[in-house]
Order: sequence, then C-alpha cells, then structure tokens
Amino acid sequence: MMAQYLALREDAGDALLFYRMGDFFELFFEDAKAAAAILDIALTTRGEHDGQPIPMCGVPVHSAESYLARLIRAGCRVAIAEQIETPDEAKARAKREGTPSSKVLVGRAIVRLVTAGTLTEEALLEPRRANVLVALTELRGSIGIAACDVSTGAMVLEECAPEMLGAALARIGPSEVVVPEDWANGPDEAIFRPRGTFASDAGADRLKALHAVATLDAFGDFSRAMLAAAGGLIAYLDHVGRGNLPLLLPPVRRTAEAGMAMDEATRASLEILESTSGGRNGSLIGAVDRCVTGAGSRLLAEDLSAPLLDHAAIEARLALVQFWRDRPIERAQLRDGLRAIPDLGRALGRVVAGRGSPRDLGQLRDGLSEAMRLHRWLSGAPDRPALLDDMLARLTGHGALTDLLGRALVPSPPTERSNGGYIADGYDAGLDELRATSGDARRAIAAMEARYRDETGIATLKIRHNGVLGYFIEVAARHADRLMAPDSGFTHRQTMKDAVRFNSLTLHEEAARIAEAGGHALAAEEAHFEALVAEITAARESIAATAAALARIDVAAANAERAAESDWCRPEIAEDTGLTITGGRHPVVEAALAQAGERFVANDCVLAQDNRLWLIGGPNMGGKSTFLRQNALIVLLAQAGCFVPATAARVGLVDRLFSRVGAADNLARGRSTFMVEMVETAAILAQATQRSFVILDEVGRGTSTYDGLALAWAVAEAVHSRIACRCLFATHYHELARLAETCEALSLHHVRAREWQGDLVLLHELAEGPADRSYGLAVARLAGVPDAVVERAKAVLEKLEATREATGGIAAGLGDLPLFAALRPEPQASPEQRLAEQLRAADLDALTPREALDLLYQWKRALPANKR
Repeated sequence: MMAQYLALREDAGDALLFYRMGDFFELFFEDAKAAAAILDIALTTRGEHDGQPIPMCGVPVHSAESYLARLIRAGCRVAIAEQIETPDEAKARAKREGTPSSKVLVGRAIVRLVTAGTLTEEALLEPRRANVLVALTELRGSIGIAACDVSTGAMVLEECAPEMLGAALARIGPSEVVVPEDWANGPDEAIFRPRGTFASDAGADRLKALHAVATLDAFGDFSRAMLAAAGGLIAYLDHVGRGNLPLLLPPVRRTAEAGMAMDEATRASLEILESTSGGRNGSLIGAVDRCVTGAGSRLLAEDLSAPLLDHAAIEARLALVQFWRDRPIERAQLRDGLRAIPDLGRALGRVVAGRGSPRDLGQLRDGLSEAMRLHRWLSGAPDRPALLDDMLARLTGHGALTDLLGRALVPSPPTERSNGGYIADGYDAGLDELRATSGDARRAIAAMEARYRDETGIATLKIRHNGVLGYFIEVAARHADRLMAPDSGFTHRQTMKDAVRFNSLTLHEEAARIAEAGGHALAAEEAHFEALVAEITAARESIAATAAALARIDVAAANAERAAESDWCRPEIAEDTGLTITGGRHPVVEAALAQAGERFVANDCVLAQDNRLWLIGGPNMGGKSTFLRQNALIVLLAQAGCFVPATAARVGLVDRLFSRVGAADNLARGRSTFMVEMVETAAILAQATQRSFVILDEVGRGTSTYDGLALAWAVAEAVHSRIACRCLFATHYHELARLAETCEALSLHHVRAREWQGDLVLLHELAEGPADRSYGLAVARLAGVPDAVVERAKAVLEKLEATREATGGIAAGLGDLPLFAALRPEPQASPEQRLAEQLRAADLDALTPREALDLLYQWKRALPANKR
C-alpha cells in the first residue's frame, strides 16, 4: 500500500493528498501534519516507514466537503485519490496477472485536483460571490487574459498592456491565477504551468473542439494573446479534472473600451466589493445589494466592478430599473417568485462537470419551470422596456426538457444518487417491476420474522441487515442455544457480546432476490440519470442564457427596491464632460447613520468645463473625504446602470475614475505611506484624460510642509491646465487658494464648522469660498488628546501664525509663478558660473581669515572632480 501511496503522492505535486481507504480519506506524512493543524483534528501514527512512525490523520468521506472548504480557504490545493475498482475487480485482475489474491491491492488514482479557482460544489462556494479562474500570458508585448467562472461556465477573453494588468486583475478578482512557467510578471502566488500549453494555435484548436465548430468567427475576433491564454486555461482545467472538463460556455471578447477604467488603488479606496476590514459590510455592494438570488448578487458585483461606457446600454439598464421602480406591487410578486428559483447556473455547472446529483436535476426542473411561468406573466405586462423583452426571449424554450424532468424525477430528489429512489414511479415500467419485486421480498422477510418467532418461541427474534453480513437473524445470547441445534435449520454466523447472529436457507434466498432486484433497480436509475444529464448537457447554452436572464431581472428589481427604500433618483447620462449632482449622499455612510438613527447631510456638486476643479478645505472629520467619495460612487453607480443616492443627477460619461483618498504603507514592497501616495498620484497624472473624473485628498501630506505644498500646488496645476478633467481636490494647505487667481476653471469650497463655547461643531455642509482655518486643535481635543498638550499646541500655533503674518507666509511669492503649462526648464548655471557669482557677492573686506578659508574649501568642493 505504501508504494501505491508514494506514487500517488509524487503525482499530487504541491497538493495535499486525500487517499481513499474505505469510508475515510486518509492523509500521511507532512500532509497529515499540515491538515491536522488547519482542520484541528487528531494527528496519530500508523506503522513505520524507514524506521520512523508514519504521521496520519483522516476525515470521513461523507463529510469531506466541509473539510475541503477549510483547506481551500487556508490556501491549500487537494488531490483526491479514489478507488477506481471494486475488491472483486481487483481479485479478478490479480487472477489474470497471476498475483496471489491475498496480496492484491484495490487500484487507486487521482481523479481530481481541488483548487480555489476550480470549485463547483455548492458547499465550497459562496452563493453571492463569483469564483473566477484566470490564465495569463504575454505575447508580443500584450497580456492575454482568459477568465472563467467554472461554477457557471462563463468565459471572457481580453488583452491589456503590461502596465494595466494590475487594474484588470483588480476588476476580475480571481480566486486563482495560472501563468506560464518562468514568467516573472505574474501576480504573487500564481500557479506555474508548462509554457507549451500557452500557445495561440493550440488555444484556438481547443476552443473549436470544445464547442464543435470549424471557426471561432461566430464568437468574436480574438487576438493571439487571448487565444494563448485560453489554451493555458483549458489545459489547466483538463489537468486538474484529470481529463474531465467542466462546463465551458462559448467565450466572450471584452475590449478595454467596454467599461470605465479603475486601477487597484481606486477600487480599494472606494471599497466597491470589499471594505477595508475585508468583508461586504461597509462596502458599496453591501449597501446596494438587495438581490434575492445568488446569481443576481454575482451579476451586480460584476456591474459595479465594470461600469459601462456605452450610453445606450446604460440607458437600457436604467429603463428596466425604472420599470420595476414604478410597479411596487408587481415588483414584490416578482421578487417572491425569484426567491423560489434555485441557482440554475451553478446547478448546470455541476451537472455538466459530472459532479451533479439528483437534487441538481430537480433544481434545473424547478428553475426552468418557474422561468417559463415568469415568461407567461411578464409577457402580458404593458410598456415593457427593450431590455426586458430581450430577457423574456431567453426564459422560454425548455418545455420538452422540463416535461421530461417532471415525469422522470420524484418531487424532492435526494442529494445522493448511490441509494437510488429519485426516479419517479410510472416513468419506467421495468424499474417499477424491479421495485415491486424488491418490495415483495421485503414483505416476505417481515412475514418470515413473524413465523420464526412463532416456531422458536423467541419473541425478541429480529431479522436485521448491515453492509457486511447482509440480512441475518439476531437473538439475545440467552436464547442462542435453541438455534444452535443441528436440526434447527439455522446456521451460526457471528457471536456478539449480548447477541448471536444466524442465517437460514430461506432467508438467504429472499436476500438474494432483494439484492438482485435492488441492484438492477439501481443500475436502471443510474442509466436514467445519465440519459437526463445528456439531455441537459445538450441544452446547456440555452439553460445558461435563461440563468443569465433571471439574474439580470433580479438585479434590476433589486436596484428598484433599493431606490424605493431611500428615494434614490434615476441619473441622466450625457455625452459631455459635466457633472451635476443635487442632494448627493454617500450610500454606505447614509446607511450606517440610518441604523444609528441619524440623518446624512446631503451636498451638491456641479462641475462644468469652466468650473471643473473644486479645491475643498475645512477641518478633519468635517466630511471632505466623504464628499469626494460619494460623488465618485454616484458616477460609478450611474454608469453601472443603477439609480443613485441623490435628489437629481446628470453625469457626463467618465472614461476613467481615479481616487487618491487615504493611503497606507506597503511594507512588503518597501514603500512608505508617502511613496504609495506618490505612486498613485503619478498614475493619475499619466493616465487621466479630459473625460476622466479624479478625486484627490490631502496630496503632499506625507512629507515636509514646503515639499508637500509644492507638490500639491504642481499637481493641482497639472490636473487643471494639462489634463483639464473633472476633479475634486481636498486639502489643508490654505495657500493653494492662491491658485484661484491664475486657474480660471478652479473654484474654492469648504466644509462648514463652528466653535461654540470651546467645542467644535461640524456641520458637514459644503459652502463656497476658501476655508478660514483647519480647526486642527479642536479636532485633537475631540479625539481625546490631553488638554495640556492641546494648550501647548495652541501656544506654538500662535507663535507660528505671528511669524507667518510677518513674513507673508510660506506661500509668499507663489502668485508670481507662471501656470504649470507655461513653465519651461531654466538653463542650469555651470559650477564655474555659480562660483563667479558667489565671488562677486562676497564682501572680502569683512571676511575673517577663518571665513575666507571656509569659503575656499566650499568652492573647491563645488568644482567637478576632474577640474580640481
């Protein structure tokens, strides 16, 4: 056995090996130590290897999924080694090979690798989160990306420039990434696979074979990089499935122009799908999601991750939300109906992957039937938007399949198919006859038990059954002597502590009848199961389309429900570069305040070509960052096709959204907080266009006052004059207000605050004009800084302000600078020229001998080395 195990262990590579032994999956050696620590189960030993005890632990097969889920969450990969033959088949093989039957070992093989990106089991997946596997490769300077949610079969191919890979992966949010071996540009913890599997020709051939087509033209125009990535993805799925591919739908091509671009920093800053604490609570989707199905929540997450740029597509989504917003009664009925629909996409994925159960077939039957009911109901609704008509067309066409599944399956099919019982009576006359035979035999055994009690006089005699002995007669030990007599007709089989077990010829014959009929019945049900799976597999694309349509309808109804809850408005989408938001609110903050019984203070935001940069000052805790983020989120929601938290909103299409709000150090990459801030700011200055929307908060705060002010000044000028995009810029540098004198499209604003009887009152209202002060000491007192420290800071502040008034402040003279666009690099003076200027300026008569000597040394150090 150990030789077989070690061979499989080598085949498993870096995965933990689940080695099937009877009703348990066993782990040995280092695998056992690692699994026992993660799963918190007992670590024991079994036998010896090389003179040392073998560490061992195990988990029951019937509950293996829960243990697998914990191992996957811990970052492990697991290889499943199953028995691939029965003991009888093993003995027959040994006989053919001339091996003694006492030494035969049941054959085992790795049937599957369980990895984070290839899960299909319901117990291992989060219902409201997509589980995406991504393959990456670089070809001729472009990165090919193949992304697939194996649980539903959806596949998307795209490509991007190497510098945009981080933003693309942040949008996709993969659970697992596969890259060619020795490729240095992949993300951390990527899985390396043979480079030969990432070939464009092989990728095209795999896709053609998979979808039985001669050309991929009907699916889209795919680049070589996309096809190479697709080849690597399919090869990896073939590897982990050991030749059994999951559901893979025809690939969809995605272009970079299809959606609003957002980099990793922006997504993290806006907390779109995950809050900074790591969960849905506190994130945008946590505040917006009112979907009643897991598929709807997954689609909403996709919408928010990739807002649209197509005006018509956005309006189509908004029209469908408006349709349900205007019909509260019908919306409630629809949502009740959707709640009853199973997750069709994932049930289909399990069935096609060969991991389906009778329950999955029942879910497909019930879900498709409900989809057709919704089609009949909604087809009669007046004034339907075009997008709803498109979805309705996908909800029908499954009548024959649902009729077949309805006739074939019992009302509530079991999750396990090994025990049968899921094919309905009346579907197969032969199966009904086998069940009748088995049932008659069981009734015969019950009659036999009664007869044996009468004949032996043992009232407690029972006929029992287990998986080892089959049917047997059991009596208490004190009655065993009556059945031990040679002429009793009973044969002794097993002696227990308090009971003795027997057999009889009649019981043996009835048990054989039951076993034969039961075996034939199970085989017949298994054949019907495979036939039903084949019918479903043949209709997989239309079923997937139905699942996608139901998800889109759920998203629209959920958005309407969310809009009705908090009186959100339908945004107007425009092709210009304006942004007008009346009574805007932050959806997450507003929801949190509502739970606490408090009211959110709404604010307006009006950006136009002649007023496109707002410089916002005011105290910390006054709401500057909230105001910045809420407007970015309103833009994002609008282009995702959602209603927005505002009284009214008009959004000019934004091609790129940038958020540099808040920063933390990145010790893993050796970056300080200020360095992270500068990297993010550099990305904005390099990538933003005139159609972009940028929010900047406290640029330059991580360095000295002079450096920070200089950087903030230059960045504001660049955004205003060179990029000329819409921007909200929050700062504590009051000196930046001088920019309003030279930047015609810049306006000054501040968040209002007042001090009342020594306390700071934050009004959270935005007003025009510059901030008069930052109220930093008052905020410090609110935060609990000791009074003595605050008073000392007050004294220091008074001294600094007096100095600023005397000198004109640190911004003195900045108003004389030309605009950013007008700056030209000034010619640099040579060392000799600088020395000549210093010599002319020196008062030689006033120099002491020591000062003259120091000046000579200074000049000598300033000269280039080769001229000294």
